[in-house]
Amino acid sequence: MSDVVGLVIGTDDATPLEFWVAVADGSHLQLDDVVAVTRVLPDGERINLYGIVSQVRARHEGVRFDSDVFLVAEGRLPAEVSEAAQIQLTRVAPETFVPPLPGAEVRRATGTERDAALDLEDVERRLPAGLSRNDEPIYLDLDFVDGTKGAHVNISGISGVATKTSYATFLLYSLFNSGVLGSEAMHAKGLIFNVKGEDLLFLDHPNAHLDPDQRRRYSALGLEAAPFGSVGVLAPPRSGDPNATPATSSRASGVRPFFWTIADFCEQQLLPFLFADAEDERQQYTIVVQSVTAQLAQCARQSTAPDGAVRIDKTTVRDFRTLVEVIESKLASDNPDPRWTGRAVGAGTVGAFIRRLHASVRHVEHLIRADIGDAPDHAIDLDSQQVTVVDIHRLHDRAKRFVVGVVLRQAFEAKEASGSAKPLQFIVLDELNKYAPSDSGSPIKEILLDVAERGRSLGVILIGAQQTASEVERRVVANSAVRAVGRLDSAEARRDQYGFLPPVQRQRATILKPGSLYVAQPRLPVPLLVEFPFPAWATRPAEADRSQAPSGRGPTQPDDPFEGLS
Repeated sequence: MSDVVGLVIGTDDATPLEFWVAVADGSHLQLDDVVAVTRVLPDGERINLYGIVSQVRARHEGVRFDSDVFLVAEGRLPAEVSEAAQIQLTRVAPETFVPPLPGAEVRRATGTERDAALDLEDVERRLPAGLSRNDEPIYLDLDFVDGTKGAHVNISGISGVATKTSYATFLLYSLFNSGVLGSEAMHAKGLIFNVKGEDLLFLDHPNAHLDPDQRRRYSALGLEAAPFGSVGVLAPPRSGDPNATPATSSRASGVRPFFWTIADFCEQQLLPFLFADAEDERQQYTIVVQSVTAQLAQCARQSTAPDGAVRIDKTTVRDFRTLVEVIESKLASDNPDPRWTGRAVGAGTVGAFIRRLHASVRHVEHLIRADIGDAPDHAIDLDSQQVTVVDIHRLHDRAKRFVVGVVLRQAFEAKEASGSAKPLQFIVLDELNKYAPSDSGSPIKEILLDVAERGRSLGVILIGAQQTASEVERRVVANSAVRAVGRLDSAEARRDQYGFLPPVQRQRATILKPGSLYVAQPRLPVPLLVEFPFPAWATRPAEADRSQAPSGRGPTQPDDPFEGLS
């Protein structure tokens, strides 16, 4: 028997896109509930209209003044309490856009009718995206994630409250473990940049704080509550360490250092990524950057040692500081070689380039080196594990940009060279506003634009996140078929970038709790409120150590399991 919760009211206009429901006595509707109503046309055709509750109101009927509420409460004035819910249409089946008639019964949509309301009937590949407030599964159409009809996911929200990174890793886990990718799942790859603390260095460790209720939520989504199965963790070497020991404090085993040899730096033309911020992009010395990059590549082709060193003229370069000195000697002489400086470049421009290059030495010299015997073995390998975590949180901003730019280009060029979109390459990158800002250009931004605009056809899928979508290049965000919004600052919520959120959802986005997001996908005109389970993998060092973790929900575990997550 259908659950009738009310009737379409006749005192407010009912349209094919929006109508109000008077809630029946003994029933209730809350925000985000899914409902259905049927209209029979004069020819006998039945039209089912489905929608989501976007607003609920309650008021007294039969009174005139606000202060009458006191008289009603005292029993001195008769009045009736009226509760009504506003419904935003999600789907009409068949597509005959007529309004529901006043007095029509409105029922709560469950089971197959809920699938119809959320347009899931014809979705063959359902990607678990989280749960409704009633713990019912919510799915994404994989066709709009893997490039079949669209691609990319963009997540916005306040740092530390919106749990952007936690949701990004949950989606990645769901992709690899829900079966939605079929046999392709074992070959698909994930690349994650760890930009905050060492939170993402333990994806392959069970979470000691996962309680039975959260495990049940995974089961409701058809997922096993378990850590990632195949993870490689890469961290930069400690600065000044001749053995290139990974610079991690909380994880000692299972971490490999990463860096590039001098030959890699020259041959792969990586110098521009040291000049990859807004200030550099506006300077004339970018001409010098291009010229020096070309000359270094030529030197590497002519003379490269097995250990990754490069010989430039009579100098064998094995560390970045020496390389900078050699470059300076080529540019700072009384009669500099125009092949190195670029034509029509003045001494002031060359000097600005040299100062900028010198300033980068202390930030990146431990990342660009050929001073240890097995240096070539420490190249970043994105294929040996299903998920590769590249830790950059300890690096200076200039070094972060360098690593992100170089690794992104490596991943993108590898997919281009393969000539096939399969296996899929997923990239999780937070702080998009830093790497693809809306108001300036850089080599990294160009790569991210390539990923956003051409990645779909190449099988490169970006799961990007940022605090403020208004500060990210519009084309990067616009090319994301799936948009997710967690807790927003009230000023940010008013920006045009969140125009896909109806007014009520924009307002609610300013008070969302951790673990909740609005998710918009092309199949539905209305964003859905999604709650996702607490991570089954460790998200901080204490969670990865079962010997120190409390059993169950002890006093050392926060009341809100999402507290402190990013």
